[in-house]
Amino acid sequence: MNNLQARLHALTPDRLKGIRRGIEKESLRAMPDGALAMTPHPKALGSALTHPNITTDYSESQLELITGVHATPETCLEELMQVHQFTYRALGDEMMWVSSMPCVLPADENIPIGSYGPSNVGRAKSVYRMGLAHRYGRRMQTISGIHYNWSLPGVGSEEYFALIRNFRRHAFLLLYLFGASPAVCSSFVAGRQHMLESLSAGTMYMPYGTSLRMGRLGYQSEAQASLAVSYNGLEGYAASLHEALTRPYPAYESIGIVNPGGEYNQLATTLLQIENEFYGTIRPKRVIRAGERPLHALRERGVEYVEVRLLDLNPFVPVGITLQNVRFLDIFLLHCLLADSPPDTPAEIAALGSNQHKTAAYGREPGLMLERDGEEVELVNWGAELLREFEPIAAMLDAAVGTSDYGDALRAAKGQLEEPHLLPSARVLDVMQRDYASSFVAFSRAQSQQTKAKLLALPFPASLDAKFAALSAESVREQRAIEAADALPFEAWRQQYTSAERLGLNKAAIAPALASV
Repeated sequence: MNNLQARLHALTPDRLKGIRRGIEKESLRAMPDGALAMTPHPKALGSALTHPNITTDYSESQLELITGVHATPETCLEELMQVHQFTYRALGDEMMWVSSMPCVLPADENIPIGSYGPSNVGRAKSVYRMGLAHRYGRRMQTISGIHYNWSLPGVGSEEYFALIRNFRRHAFLLLYLFGASPAVCSSFVAGRQHMLESLSAGTMYMPYGTSLRMGRLGYQSEAQASLAVSYNGLEGYAASLHEALTRPYPAYESIGIVNPGGEYNQLATTLLQIENEFYGTIRPKRVIRAGERPLHALRERGVEYVEVRLLDLNPFVPVGITLQNVRFLDIFLLHCLLADSPPDTPAEIAALGSNQHKTAAYGREPGLMLERDGEEVELVNWGAELLREFEPIAAMLDAAVGTSDYGDALRAAKGQLEEPHLLPSARVLDVMQRDYASSFVAFSRAQSQQTKAKLLALPFPASLDAKFAALSAESVREQRAIEAADALPFEAWRQQYTSAERLGLNKAAIAPALASV
């Protein structure tokens, strides 16, 4: 019995049933013609600052729909569906854009930044987004995706970091299987350097692309490329983020905190304004307390769950993700947790970045080679090895919950690995070329309209409508209470919030001093 099998057999059915998951799904609001909706966040959806299920991401036009924590994939997706149904009823003529890559965008400076009211925390959220606009441009921030939050009882911080290291090693498989953004509207790349090919007058694509969202066009940053973040443990990870959050960065210092007109350009001139600015395919997370910095929470109380961040929206699915996808993610993450996970190295981190970009741009190319342990290996062969290792995990999960659903999810993944034309990225290009004259906007607009019609046609009990309406009303009251309780001027609040002291104990920095005592 190998180490993975031994660790798997040590897991009791009750512990496996203790897996918890939640979903955060971003979608742009779009007009019927496929242009970005420029309207404010709908009032019926309550306060984007305080609503537990419905907020905005970067843009005022970018919805983020959030589930609670769930014991089963079924209840998780049921809640996600209900949030969608309520949201659609507030959109009027608008629709949720079903593709990860954005709809037709206005000029960069006209993309509306999220607005959260006049409280200090609300202003900070908008100022942070203004900082992102100055640093990376607004267009990049309109890309949408799905985040999957996952935990298993009894797992400590070091085990979660072992999971994260393996996740980063094997993330190519998720990009291959779930990638659904092989094409973009030409407006998205106007004025930018890129390697895309022209598919039609308004559409650019990569013939074998899987997830342009996770490639060089997506959330990439030359400044962040200088960050050598290791995932070999909480202390080292926290020290890396601490430095990025406290080290001034010359290009951002030149932007300044406040412009000559007195308006805020950004929250800070450091390499990262706040923790969330650090882009990654997966993050260690901990629920924070009111006013607490995420890094402080991690340092004080350890990792509570992981946030998977590389999932594209599936435009063929009403809520962007399927039950089979969720079950496969459970299998994948359990494997990441249970398999041996040696420390990462700078050389491996560089290879993983290269593997991610190759898979995003060329994933379905026959014979595509990735790097593993300094040697080349074919993507489909590596993927097949992993899927074989997943088999006992799927069987244990099925035995714990009394189904064959996990085995079915694994078999579906094997079918897609062997038949790449079944992949979402291949289907997008096929349908786009066959039915929509190779137009990304025409395809996504039609899928968005069909999705809206389907969800509005589903039963939605008055009791559910009343429940969500009450949440919206309560969120507005909560926002007003926050605004009424503010005691500090914004600048004093900003300085306190971005201070190094708020980041918690920098254990790595004080270790040498402790050693000399």
